[in-house]
Amino acid sequence: MAEIIDLSLLAFLLITGIYVARSRDLLAVIMVFGIYSLLSAGLFMVMDAADVAFTEAAVGAGVSTILMLIAMSFCGREEKPCGPQPLALVLVLITGATLVYGTLDMPEIGRADNPIHNHVAPHYLEQSAEEIDIPNVVTSVLASYRGFDTFGEVVVVFTAGLGVWLLIGGVRRRNQR
Repeated sequence: MAEIIDLSLLAFLLITGIYVARSRDLLAVIMVFGIYSLLSAGLFMVMDAADVAFTEAAVGAGVSTILMLIAMSFCGREEKPCGPQPLALVLVLITGATLVYGTLDMPEIGRADNPIHNHVAPHYLEQSAEEIDIPNVVTSVLASYRGFDTFGEVVVVFTAGLGVWLLIGGVRRRNQR
């Protein structure tokens, strides 16, 4: 059943990606990008990465959509056609090939003998209650062991929200009163 959900989400991601590449209506592209972000968040949830899914939904579907709508208000709704750009295609193909090459030696997902399960996870499970004095392992990992990561995610979401507030005109409206 999980494979069906994975394949369905990937198919929808592919369809939305193709639509974004083919469409010239910028408003439709922005809305489909929001859908793409929500589909990505769903895929992250299926992969048990709830923190990444939450960040993708908040930043990708929420903040980015608002920022793109604001940017579109400055440039118009229709994209101006331009000729083929072979350099851009070559750069995309090189980047994609590099990313695929970088994943060739990764261990299979979910295997019990992966390095993460043999080194880091046992330490967290066995020692976190004694080292940090927090009984919940997930809380101890997020609050202490990965505290800088969690703080970084909070800073990213806060900065994005502050940027949207400033773009919408939070400071100007206060001064106009």
